[in-house]
Formats: sequence, C-alpha cells, structure tokens
Amino acid sequence: FRFQLKPRERRVVKYSIEPILPTTRPPEATDFNKAIGDVRKSYESWFKGSSQIETDNELFTAVLRSSQRDIRMLETETGMGYFLSAGVPWFVTPFGRDTIITCLQIMMLDAHPAAATANVFTQLQGKVVDPWRDEEPGKTFHEVRRGELANIRAIPHTPYFGSADSTPLYLIMLSDIIKWTGNLEFARGMVEPINRSLDWIDEYGDLDGDGFVEYKTKSKRGLVNQGWKDSGNSVVHTDGSLADTPIALSEVQAYVYYAKRRMSELFALLGDHDRAEELSKQAELLKKRFNEAFWMPREGFFALALDRDKKPVKTITSNPAHGLWARIIDEDKAPQVAERLMQPDMFSGWGIRTMSKSSINYNPMSYHNGSVWPHDNAIIIRGLKKYGFNQEAARVATGLFDAALHYDYYRLPELFCGFTKRSISRPVNYPVACSPQAWAAGSIFMILQALLGIEADAPTNTLYVNSPVLPRWLNEVDVKSLRVGKAAISLKFRRDGDVTSFVVTEKVGTVRTIVTE
Repeated sequence: FRFQLKPRERRVVKYSIEPILPTTRPPEATDFNKAIGDVRKSYESWFKGSSQIETDNELFTAVLRSSQRDIRMLETETGMGYFLSAGVPWFVTPFGRDTIITCLQIMMLDAHPAAATANVFTQLQGKVVDPWRDEEPGKTFHEVRRGELANIRAIPHTPYFGSADSTPLYLIMLSDIIKWTGNLEFARGMVEPINRSLDWIDEYGDLDGDGFVEYKTKSKRGLVNQGWKDSGNSVVHTDGSLADTPIALSEVQAYVYYAKRRMSELFALLGDHDRAEELSKQAELLKKRFNEAFWMPREGFFALALDRDKKPVKTITSNPAHGLWARIIDEDKAPQVAERLMQPDMFSGWGIRTMSKSSINYNPMSYHNGSVWPHDNAIIIRGLKKYGFNQEAARVATGLFDAALHYDYYRLPELFCGFTKRSISRPVNYPVACSPQAWAAGSIFMILQALLGIEADAPTNTLYVNSPVLPRWLNEVDVKSLRVGKAAISLKFRRDGDVTSFVVTEKVGTVRTIVTE
C-alpha cells in the first residue's frame, strides 16, 4: 500500500486473512468490527448458558474464568458440527482422546459441547479394516489432519485411528451426556454406535483373547504407543528397555471396565436387561483379572502395562492411578495406591509426575517420563476423592492451583516440567507445550467437581453430593444454574475449619439432592 498523508491525516486499511482448503471457497469478506462484535456475543452467550461459579478466592475465580474462555476459544466449526480442538498451536484439530476427556471435565459447566462432540465423533467412527490408518469397525479415531501431507497420503491422519483408549472413553462420554441431560431419545439413537464400539473392544481391541485390550500399530506411519502417553519411549521396563508390543496399558483396562459398567447402567435404563447383565458380568470379570495381573505387592502399586509376553512393566507411573477414577481398583489396594502417589518421588509439590523420580528413565523435562500434566492430575484427583482420600485430593489440587498462578492469564499449560517445588521456585515451563490446551483448561472444572463431590443422575432427577471438601485457600463456592436434565439448581458450599457443608439456594424444575458418603 502506498500513501501520501498530510499532517494528522488518517487512513484505515481493512484486510482479512483466511486459511482455506483447496476444496473450499473463500468466505465473504467480513467487517472487522462486526466480526469482533459477533465473537464477543458468542463468548457472552457461552458464559450465560453455562453454570455460574463464584468463589471467595478472587485468584481461583480468575483461573476458572480464564479456563472457560480458553474452552470457548478452542471451539471449532466443521461441516459435521462443532467440536473442541485439542490445543494451540500443534493440535488445532479433531483429536479423539483429548476432546472426549475435555468434555468429561466440563460436564458440570455445560453438557452441550459433549453432545456436539458425540455427533461429530459418531460420524467418524471406524467402518472398515484399513491398516494404513489403523482403522477398524467401531473404533473411535485418534486424530484428523487436513493439508498437503494428508492429501498426498504421506501421513495416515485422514483420520488416523491409532488410539487404544478413545473408544472406551467415547462410551463413557455418551454415558455422562445421559447422566447430565437425561435425554433418553439421544441414548436410543446411539445404541448402534455403542454396540459397534463394544464389539471393537472385544473383537479388535483384545488382540490375543486374554480379556485385556492391547495395541500394536499396523500402519507404517502409525504410533508405536497408543495410550495418552504416546511418545515412543513412554512404556519402559525398570531396566530402561522399551516394552514390546502388543501392550496392554493399565489405564486402558480401567477405561474399558468403566465403559462397560456405565453401558450396563444405560442398557438397563433402556429396558434391555439381558444386555445390561452381560456387560456387568464382563466388567466384574475384567476388574478381578486386572487386580490379579497388574498388582505388584512388593511395590504396593499397579504395573504400568503388560508387554508382549504378559510381563508386567513395573516402572512406577501415573497411569494406574486413572483406575481410581474408573473404580477398577480393589478397595483394599486403594490406600497403598494413594500413599504411593503422594510420596516425594511422585508428587512434585506442583502435581503428580508422569513417572517416578526413582525410575532410571526419569527426566523432569521429558514429554511423558517425569513431567506434570494438569489433565492427568485432574483425573487422579477425581479418583482419590471417589475412594475417600479427601485430604490427598485437596493437596494435589492446591499444587495445581499454585502452579496456575505463575502462568500468564492464570492459564494451565498442556504440561510443565517435573522439578520439585521449592519455597522460592515456580513451575518450569516445558518449551513447546500447547497453551491453551483443551484438557488443561478443563482440568480445573473436573478438580472443582471432585472437591464438591457433585454427581448428576438426570434420568432420576437427582443430584448427588458426596463428602464435599474445600481446601484451606477456598472458603466459599457458589454454583448457580447447574443444569440436571430439564431442571436447574443452585448450591452454596462453605468451609468451616475442616468441615465443608452446603445448602440449596435455588431450584427451578424437579430435581432432588441426595447427600452420600
């Protein structure tokens, strides 16, 4: 642009930059001010339509607000509907596991993102056996990419299905949608994809028929490891050697157990009691076999995985702790698991590490072998709370809250390094972590839900509150317009010393509150 400007003369140049695919038409030019106004209105609508959460700790409330804005920012529209992108800058794309877990994290905030995600993910459910993409019928995809590499088939992400855990997590998400919305018509419409997912677990997921779900890539460009720790060196024996595939990860078995138990409840709700009983029996058998095969008595903990030869991978990691969330861990073993997690080699002060400091492969600056991931900790906190380890849950939550205060916009990143917290230290950044990252942003809501002990059962118009516990830095929490089915309820939680109580302040529609221990 060439200009000749007189003194104090002003010119405005408006331009638009739009990334488009070769198969799409450029969008109409939009006035900048109108575009900004539309975005602001959409954010206002998102906040207004969600549960309203206020606390007496202004900094914690700021963390909640920042996280909620980030989740809205990562909302992405597609031709199939909208979904939550995984993170900026590396994962602005449909991402199976990450998106599902984010939806699970924010159910008490808003169930609509999960319903929209379920619609998109059901359309992308695996249909054929395609080794290049690690696709199989009924399998939930791992990641979608669009662009040059995908177009010339240099990468298999069109979509790519190399994930052992996305399918059971998809089922858990569907169950949670029903728990919070009570929409049985939605459930009936999902029976076919649910059955396809369950068939994948039993027929394709269990590679050798031993009752556990394993993974082994068939694609030349596929992922070697296909759990959430999908880097190539994340599944290692205590001597430092890499585990050979097929590998059965501990958390994957936990997700499968949880998925079958939740689907058993759903089929009973829909009147198919034979199917419900069958799935319940399968879940209980898996729980029994898991506690036998993965438990390490000497370590008082569960193995990370079973390798190709069914040899336990005994490295101490955070993976088995997801079993607390899924309730697959036997009651008599849970105290040892909780105690082990809180030891200094696992708990850094900022959060629970992905791998113990005592491991030969530990590296606090690695992606999966010693770093701290907020979403990982949120799932663990939820699990600790389910088993009654309230103080341990509050302690880990405190570490993550303290960490968030050191980041710009109080935004928890995808991960940070696993260095031990000192009195004058701050969390050490992982250099290429995504920020914002969806399941890091969602973590704070899953943590709050765990601390408040909130569980919905919309089909019976019930909200359960289980042993709420507020940490020492939080005295009051107001949750307003919490939607359970067609009803809305508001609650005020208050801490007095070590005792947290609550009262119902408002109720619209039919919903009852039941206190459990």
